[in-house]
Amino acid sequence: MKVFLVPLLLVALALLDPTASRDSTLELTDADFKSRVTDYDHMLIMFYAPWCGHCKKLKPEFDLAADLLRDNDPPVQLAKVDCTEGGKETCSKFGVSGYPTLKIFSKGVVSKDYSGPRDAPGIVKYMSGQIGPVAKEISSLEAIEKFLSSSEDSVAVGFFEGKSPLKEAFLEAADGLRGKFKFAITSAAELLKKYDVKDSIILFRPKHMQNVFEPVEIKYEGGKSKSAVELWLKENQHGLVDHRTRDNTDEFSNPLVVAYYKVDYTKNAKGTNYWRNRILKVAKNFAGDFKFAISSKDDFQHELNEFGYDYVPSEKPIVFARSKDNKKFAMSEEFSIENFESFLNKLKNGELEPYMKSEPIPEDNSKPVKIAVGKNFDDVVTNNGKDTLIEFYAPWCGHCKKLAPIWDELGEKMADEDVEIVKMDATGNDVPSGFEVRGFPTIFWLPKDSKSSPVSYNGGREVNDFIKYIAKHATNELKSFDRSGNPKKDEL
Repeated sequence: MKVFLVPLLLVALALLDPTASRDSTLELTDADFKSRVTDYDHMLIMFYAPWCGHCKKLKPEFDLAADLLRDNDPPVQLAKVDCTEGGKETCSKFGVSGYPTLKIFSKGVVSKDYSGPRDAPGIVKYMSGQIGPVAKEISSLEAIEKFLSSSEDSVAVGFFEGKSPLKEAFLEAADGLRGKFKFAITSAAELLKKYDVKDSIILFRPKHMQNVFEPVEIKYEGGKSKSAVELWLKENQHGLVDHRTRDNTDEFSNPLVVAYYKVDYTKNAKGTNYWRNRILKVAKNFAGDFKFAISSKDDFQHELNEFGYDYVPSEKPIVFARSKDNKKFAMSEEFSIENFESFLNKLKNGELEPYMKSEPIPEDNSKPVKIAVGKNFDDVVTNNGKDTLIEFYAPWCGHCKKLAPIWDELGEKMADEDVEIVKMDATGNDVPSGFEVRGFPTIFWLPKDSKSSPVSYNGGREVNDFIKYIAKHATNELKSFDRSGNPKKDEL
């Protein structure tokens, strides 16, 4: 905690006084990139496009982090490269294909892609963990107790009398997992004696996550390779029920059970663990069947929306789950140990119906453009027996509104063909697996004989563009258009 107290205070002051920023972010171009990047031992570089919305959102956080990291020990320099103007060649050289892309450089060479948080405190914490020794040298009982008590993350300590293959594997694994754990290393005789080890690793749970349902310390008993140590650390990182945040969601894989409530380890650790302990009591009996986590209901409102909740109506947790194949399940009963255990037993035994977010099925779906919702998707799209072009849209999307009359006209053009034109509101319905919808509108082509392999449509968005595409890819040649999309002449 102490390590980040000053940066967090500076963040607060900077937010109160925007003039506190010292504009520490460098702007690099093709002309000076190579010469400037070698001037610094540690750099974080953001490759961006001025029109990119995500880049605009990140920029103030990135600039604030640059101010804070300039005073870090050792310092970290932050820089930006505009991929649309002066930095085109540089962005191409480093394979930048999306914006923003962040990369960490060490002495002028890319060391790794940045995979940390996108807010100023998170960037500061992540980058501070990426530099300096991979593992802190510990030489006394007092030092290790202080190190363990000050960490909010799991701590892996290597205990080694001298050189060994496991020591080398530990340090290599630690270098690859910077920011995920805190690492320390010791050869102090009093510590090897206290923990009864000579050549081993112990993983310590952070103090606020310790409980009576699982061990506080886990001793390593695996192989002496980097991959074996990494796997062991990742498998044991989150224990039975860990705190899942916006920054670590990618570390929790399905099948996953999450309890959402007012999780706050800063202001109310006791209240947070009150509910977590009840979840732990049940989860310990299902550890081999599911992974478990707790999440703040305020941080994951978007996930609550996916299950039809605009808010959490009670102080008690609400529980949602995802199966290995990403089907969704909701515990409808009020939280109690008994109800939670019953829910998990039914989930394990396949006795629950998956939750599906869906608008009502249209009473009349006879217009040329068919409307798909969650509950009729199979009938309207998957099993309709026709080639299908489907648009996933959002009602508030300007591009979607512009496309709407074009889509209706296309539906009329295809009304007598063996082709279905479909649209689906992706904000009001669950999008089936197999369709990657990250923006709106997103369009897919599904040949009638291979509906399991949707093809992303990336062509023009005028009626003739769609007609030419459909004519070319239709399973059977269209009645009114040749394979090039030209209208067929009426035979006399």
